[in-house]
Amino acid sequence: MAELIRMPKMSDTMQQGVISRWLKQVGDKVEVGDILAEVETDKAVMELESYEEGVLLHVGVTAQSAVEVNALIAIIGEPGEDFQSLLQDTTACTLPPMPAPDRLPSKGLEPVTVAAQVNEKQTAKDRIFASPLAKRLAKEKGCVLANIPGSGEGGRIIKQDVLDFIVDQEAIATSTKSTHLWHEQESYQDRPLTALRQKMATVLTAHKAAAPHFYVTIQLQMHKMVALRSELNVHADTKISINDLMIKAVALALRQHPTLNAAWLTDKIRYYQHVHMGVAVTVEEGIMVPVIRFADQKPVMAISKEMKHLSIKAKENKMIWQESSGATFTLSNLGMFGIESFTAIINPPAACILAVGAIQQSPVVQDQQVVVAPIMKVTLSCDHRVVDGAAAALFLATLKELVEEPLRLLL
Repeated sequence: MAELIRMPKMSDTMQQGVISRWLKQVGDKVEVGDILAEVETDKAVMELESYEEGVLLHVGVTAQSAVEVNALIAIIGEPGEDFQSLLQDTTACTLPPMPAPDRLPSKGLEPVTVAAQVNEKQTAKDRIFASPLAKRLAKEKGCVLANIPGSGEGGRIIKQDVLDFIVDQEAIATSTKSTHLWHEQESYQDRPLTALRQKMATVLTAHKAAAPHFYVTIQLQMHKMVALRSELNVHADTKISINDLMIKAVALALRQHPTLNAAWLTDKIRYYQHVHMGVAVTVEEGIMVPVIRFADQKPVMAISKEMKHLSIKAKENKMIWQESSGATFTLSNLGMFGIESFTAIINPPAACILAVGAIQQSPVVQDQQVVVAPIMKVTLSCDHRVVDGAAAALFLATLKELVEEPLRLLL
């Protein structure tokens, strides 16, 4: 008997998925464990595995279509089996197809003139009221009467209206030339929202509105950490980054300040006894947050290798749900883009996120002398429902000690 294949719930927050592509086509033989399709969820692109065997009799959803959880997407059964009665009893719940990126229009819509808009609304019997002199002047100057607003009785166009219109058009032409516009045609490109971008917009907007954020910034002297990184990379089989060292430093600081390693759960506050570090990674569709689990217990080299592996998977849209969930604290680093400092929105349900800026040569006072040193600014965003200002300040003080004496990261 034919079996209905429905869209599974592939993550705890998934409401719908997008069929990226079908790997099986109608008529193909299907074994248990075969991959039917790739599905883009709110967290990652995942594989849809078949738990039935037979022949793919029907595909109810086209590629690049969004489908609600539990909606019918396919039917598997015996060759030649009649499945039409099942379709009559079951309606797939799908949203409008989403065009693939390479099919998006490369140019904007053609500009529509006022005359075209007016003519589209007019019928053959419509008339434009204008004085004979206004009509003759408009014809001589090449002006379209439909574009000229009339100031006469009942909206009638008079000679002065035409003269004013000519002056206005000449002023616009002069302004266009003086500003050296290279493109005289306005254009734009509409891109459909991906599931990841929709989820980001929904979650971050809701959390920014609901969670009372406050921000604490501190400067870190980085000369010892920069020197340590250089020394480690002489012997390491994979290059260690400042970001890798910061992940370790933050994880160790959280172990000393567990009140920041927490989450707001509406009716209670959860304090985690493990440290799972989420690290924001920029991808084409938005931002993904791979998670380094038990980061406080792992050596820097292990963190570096795992971070590189997860970053590649994130950029290739191949992360599985377990690799991007469960973060107890998040780190966002824009230092590689030259950003001096910024504030980040907390990644729920965690209570904090640390925004890391670029290392910059700045004047500082040492031993009553002004010297130039590598300085990095970090800004901690906190959910005030969970974390108080004093706790945030103590955490940053500990982080400063670890970063400025980085040999402690290797113990």
